[in-house]
Amino acid sequence: MSTDMSFFHLIAGASFVVQLVMLLLLVVSVMSWTMIFRRRTALIEATQAANNFEDRFWSGGDLATLFREVSDRRENIGMAGIFQAGFNEFARLRNQPGVEPRAVVEGSQRVMRVVLSRETDDLETHLSFLATVGSTSPYVGLFGTVWGIMNAFRSLGNAQQATLSMVAPGIAEALIATAMGLFAAIPAVIAYNRYSNDVERLINRYDNFLEEFSTILQRQSHA
Repeated sequence: MSTDMSFFHLIAGASFVVQLVMLLLLVVSVMSWTMIFRRRTALIEATQAANNFEDRFWSGGDLATLFREVSDRRENIGMAGIFQAGFNEFARLRNQPGVEPRAVVEGSQRVMRVVLSRETDDLETHLSFLATVGSTSPYVGLFGTVWGIMNAFRSLGNAQQATLSMVAPGIAEALIATAMGLFAAIPAVIAYNRYSNDVERLINRYDNFLEEFSTILQRQSHA
């Protein structure tokens, strides 16, 4: 008598614990892929916005005109948001009587640092989840495998005559849990490493722009 070793039959015949592990890994994998695509879209948009703003900023135009253009937009991210917050604070402090130029620049820098911190948090959204999935999914799948193999050998011990066909389905269904754990973990690890590098590069660009813009504001404050 042949045993049905199809993929879906093995899953349907698995024990409740192994099925629960598989379901958990499937849900985690779907969530992971959703966040991977969302982070990819967000990082592409952030990079394009940074490129466009840098081209406009270093084109040699008037900063006040650029500030009005940026302020007319409904939402500014990255460098545009840092510039808008810094220039707005610079103009506000500069118009106040008795405020020293150094205090004007330092106040603008503090505001820009706050915006930079917020932008960093936005860029790093979901990265911790991808790191968690990449590090824990193989162990969750391994737990399902161990549980399935344990049940297979328990049923083998109660049999009068042990054959390979009796234990093969249990071991096969258990190994599916390990495969699903790796399927969830590998893309998450790759995406986390790639996106972490992209985020770090963007943050460095934001920080460099902040310092360069602070230098420009310092020159204007003494003008």
